[in-house]
Amino acid sequence: MLSRHARRGVSIVAVPAALLASSSGVFAESSERALPAVTVDAPVTVKPKPRKPVAQTAGASRSSAKRVAERAAPVAATNDQGAGSARASLDPPAAVARYQLPQRSFSITAKQADETINLKDSEDAVKYMPSLFVRKRNDGDNQAVLATRSWGLNSSARTLIYYDDLLISALIGNNNSGASPKWNLISPEAIGRIDFLNGPFAAAYPGNSIGGVLLITSKMPDKPFAVAKETVSVMPWNQYGTKDTYVTSQTSAAAGNRDGKLSWLVSANYLDSFQQPLTYTTNATFPAGTTGGFAALNKTGGVANVVGTGVLAHSQQTSGNLRLAYDITPLVQATYSFGIWSNHQTSDPQTYLRSTATGLPTFGGVSSFASSKYTWGQLHVSNAVSLKSDTKGVFDFDLSASSYNYLQDTLVNPFTVASSPGLGYSLNGKVTRMDGTNWQNADAKGIWRPFGIDGPHEISFGVHGDRYRLENPVYASTVWFNAPSTGNGQLYSTGVGETRTEALWVQDAWKITPVVKLTLGGRLENWQAVEGFNLNTTATSAGVITSAVPTWQPGLSSTNFSPKASLSFDPNKDWNVTANFGEAYRYPTVTELYQNISVGGVTYLANPLLSPEQDFNGELNLERRWVDGRIRLTVFGERTNNALISQSTTVTDAGGAQSVQTAVSNVAAVRMQGVELSADKDNVLVSGLQLFGSVTYVDSRIISDPSWKGPTSVVGKRVPFVPDWRAKFGVTYRPNDSWAYTVAARYSGKQYSTLDNSDIIPHVYGAFDNFFVVDLKIHYNATKNFAFDFGIDNLFNEQYFLFHPFPGRTFVLAGKYTF
Repeated sequence: MLSRHARRGVSIVAVPAALLASSSGVFAESSERALPAVTVDAPVTVKPKPRKPVAQTAGASRSSAKRVAERAAPVAATNDQGAGSARASLDPPAAVARYQLPQRSFSITAKQADETINLKDSEDAVKYMPSLFVRKRNDGDNQAVLATRSWGLNSSARTLIYYDDLLISALIGNNNSGASPKWNLISPEAIGRIDFLNGPFAAAYPGNSIGGVLLITSKMPDKPFAVAKETVSVMPWNQYGTKDTYVTSQTSAAAGNRDGKLSWLVSANYLDSFQQPLTYTTNATFPAGTTGGFAALNKTGGVANVVGTGVLAHSQQTSGNLRLAYDITPLVQATYSFGIWSNHQTSDPQTYLRSTATGLPTFGGVSSFASSKYTWGQLHVSNAVSLKSDTKGVFDFDLSASSYNYLQDTLVNPFTVASSPGLGYSLNGKVTRMDGTNWQNADAKGIWRPFGIDGPHEISFGVHGDRYRLENPVYASTVWFNAPSTGNGQLYSTGVGETRTEALWVQDAWKITPVVKLTLGGRLENWQAVEGFNLNTTATSAGVITSAVPTWQPGLSSTNFSPKASLSFDPNKDWNVTANFGEAYRYPTVTELYQNISVGGVTYLANPLLSPEQDFNGELNLERRWVDGRIRLTVFGERTNNALISQSTTVTDAGGAQSVQTAVSNVAAVRMQGVELSADKDNVLVSGLQLFGSVTYVDSRIISDPSWKGPTSVVGKRVPFVPDWRAKFGVTYRPNDSWAYTVAARYSGKQYSTLDNSDIIPHVYGAFDNFFVVDLKIHYNATKNFAFDFGIDNLFNEQYFLFHPFPGRTFVLAGKYTF
């Protein structure tokens, strides 16, 4: 099966590659021929207005320096990024052009996403980008981690995700749960464009860019506009003993305007989601006096009988955003953004067991059902401010600061279940809080052009500071369902701590000749971990605390320098060759260091003595461009010393109830090398036919791990959570302006979640399976204002696990009205 899917992944990308090669004579433009105008998804002005100093649209200007005063966004020179395109997503991202960033990029505009993707949440927009995968378990998932070509689903701190000036990556941790990006803060209707930059090759970004940088740009308006969209998704489900239909409804809206110097954008999103089982409750035996349940193994071959669901949740989420932009002068703009997100989620697990005496449902005394019975309330807010100039003269500046705060984050659940038989829970329970957790980021950047905007040197530099604070107490409540309104109870455990980073960076983009550019940079960082404190207790099976051990953790610090280098060569406007190298340091996060917590049957154990990981990353890109497409081949290699990798093991208590424990350790050295081929082309063979696809192969290996204590060596084994193959392929046909038909497929090969690669049992709860998923979508512009969508995700109802059971066949209906 694996080899057949792998061959299919290669073939589906080879097809567009062959078509592109054969059509090069038809679609290639000579350097003398005029290019078509760039299209822009965001609203545009009816008549010329003074230039805004910050890029707000996806368009790129190809005018010379004498037209600087008319430009709406900074753009790259022709020799760096090409002479323009017939599709806005093929033009360079504004950030790449403004700071001469060396990374190669992939982009998608709001219009493309709206036409081709079943867009329910903001993270859906990256679904078909090369090598990227979002671990989205359900609509509205607040634990959706972005995986990149060389780092997997446990690597939330190895990518940086920005929404305008706000960092939505939750760098308090590096996992696929509480440290997941804050996608839910963003309404899909407020997005103008998304750009992904590969690798840690730009000195402007912290070492958390090891996997890459995702830039989400809002569509700030130049004229009045408003849009409202209603989306409903329906998923029939039948797995183990759960058979049901789960429905999600989502309402999104956005509106904005520009009035003289002030422009504004307001957006809102409401989601009501009923979710398929996210976890299952397993037991080493079938409880005495019960029937039902399903005999099963866990991922390593141990007995893990499925006796019921775990988390079976209903989530109601509301988010809102306000973004203001004010032109202080025609060349200097100030912006302010405010975001708020709330979530009320309940989970009520379902048992498959029945009492042999009464025939009634029972928990059978399996205590782990209790951890999946909870009520979770969250209220988070964000603020971001910036001040930017866009003179395109000798000097430009960029000042920004952002803050993210957990105003309320409280989860309450019972401590255990009532004695068998029965379906009751204990009266006492736990209160898990993260109120007070917060982080701040601040940057001051400058651009110096000593020889003018078309000169050979462009020097950028900056200062960065960040602070991440964890507040994570857990209390033993007397009456769990009344907490915390009647008090939290006795302190059961706590994890508190803070990390801080200060950095200086500089980069010189040197045009050696009109077709050769050398970019050199470096980043100096100082990191500290301070004020770490843990309180750990022991308790009886009934939840009575018997002892407590407080521990003040040692402070940690590290100072490191990371060099960067890039050489780009454009033999002509159709071809580009770029070699990139970057060293980066990824520092331990505050939760890796200090968090001891148990949520939904998974226990996270702190390690306060972790070291930073050191990453050496290089790639060679060969790219062929057309005005309506491109094909790119990338060969890459990466070595990481002291890699921070989490390990999960199944723990069985005296009663047979099973839970998962996760701990992080430093692995001495891992190595990854591979190749990525991607292609994207409009008008293939016939007008209106677009093909897009990618295939990525990664050979990942553990080079050294002397601290490993297992029975077999891990040297030579594959790095956990990194699949060997990933492939995507899609075709969109637009016969006219009213219709767009899309069929797309996604494939991922086998990945392991253990250092010794012992998790070899597929298609069981906790496993990490290969999968092949096909999606389709029909988009119809009924009128100038009305648009409708019909789609199916996972058309063939592929059932697979990535620890969690992932969504089956899902039907999607949407209607949008633009005012």
